[in-house]
Amino acid sequence: MRTRMLPFAALGVTAALALSACAGGSSDGGSADGEGKTLDVWIMQGTNPDSEAFFDAVGEAFTEETGAELNVEFVEWADAHDRFVTSIAGGTSPDVAETGTTWTAEFADAGALAPITEYVDGDDLGGDLVEGLVESGTYDDELYGMPWYAGVRSLVYRADVFTELGLEAPTTWDEIVAAGDAIKAAHPEMSAFAVPGDAEFGVYPWVWGAGGEVSVDEDGEWVSGLDSAESQEGIGFYTGLATEHGFSSAGATTWKETDVLDNFAQGNVAMALMGSWTPAAIVEKNADMEGKFAATPIPGQDGGIAPSVLGGSHLSMFETADDKDLAWAFMKLMTTGEFAEQWGAETGYFPGQTSLLEESLESDDPLVTPFATQMVDGGGALPVTPKFGAVQAKKTTNTAIQAILSGQKSVEQATADAAAEMNEIMNQD
Repeated sequence: MRTRMLPFAALGVTAALALSACAGGSSDGGSADGEGKTLDVWIMQGTNPDSEAFFDAVGEAFTEETGAELNVEFVEWADAHDRFVTSIAGGTSPDVAETGTTWTAEFADAGALAPITEYVDGDDLGGDLVEGLVESGTYDDELYGMPWYAGVRSLVYRADVFTELGLEAPTTWDEIVAAGDAIKAAHPEMSAFAVPGDAEFGVYPWVWGAGGEVSVDEDGEWVSGLDSAESQEGIGFYTGLATEHGFSSAGATTWKETDVLDNFAQGNVAMALMGSWTPAAIVEKNADMEGKFAATPIPGQDGGIAPSVLGGSHLSMFETADDKDLAWAFMKLMTTGEFAEQWGAETGYFPGQTSLLEESLESDDPLVTPFATQMVDGGGALPVTPKFGAVQAKKTTNTAIQAILSGQKSVEQATADAAAEMNEIMNQD
């Protein structure tokens, strides 16, 4: 199974959820009486705009609907996976949590999540869910992740600097280098193109853009493509923006996506791969940046669009939840209707409901349209398997990138080592 591009048809209305009924939900979607109860929820944070006011409003609506109190804990993305693993092992997981699309299958495989197929079917929601999010939230023919929002990364750049230097948004890799050279000469105080060493999802567009693959299922065995000639060319170009062209600072070797966001907002970076949810966060961090930056789809090597990971999040119900009907009431409130639409508008994410997504794709906002184009014409899917979450936990790809950026390994050696480690993890029993 090759890494699959996700065209618009794959993002649209799902076919009927061909999933068997599951225990835990009532056939009519359940009714929740939460009087005197509290629902514990984990929500991720780090690159999103501040969302406390949003969840205050959600909490009020949830209490009005169910009688229960909502207790939301915000967890940093960078720490979240380890916290989940620890809480699952200790039986202290929350009732509901936001789970990244590459984690849901992993936690379902561990037996930590409760299937929600029957709830979705009972409320007749299956026909209005973004299919790419349904696919990544499904494990062993059961749905464990309720589509909440989708996001994608594109190339964000300083439009004011480009205008000053007479540059156009790059459409090829050569044009990225040409723009970087011009920016480096005119603004040596800026990083022309940020190359963070601890930001995995910023690596794969260059792998795919050169014709490579992350990992391929070949007759039941996962085979990493990171050490192919194509992948090495793409990774070599990306890391070369720092090591050969000097566009990125040495400190970026340890940067996460949050560091890219902070430095872009501070005016220290001219180009970077950033998510559709970051423009609002940039302006929130620095109001002076409003109107000074723009976005464009990630260029393919010789033109077109390089695929970008179709990311996003599910809301997942944990088996430790005392009242699963109450948990579902919150999940439904968050992922459908008014609050789903409001979350997308405030954050720059794309809703998990097809009916709401279509409205977003019709936007003429210059900081929405490029990301929508990327999502429709250049969305890439990572392997849907519990084992890929283990690869991410091991930081296999990031370790390789950091080794290249620091000069410890060549592109060839680093990718060969990463591919070997990925194969070992992905094929463990």
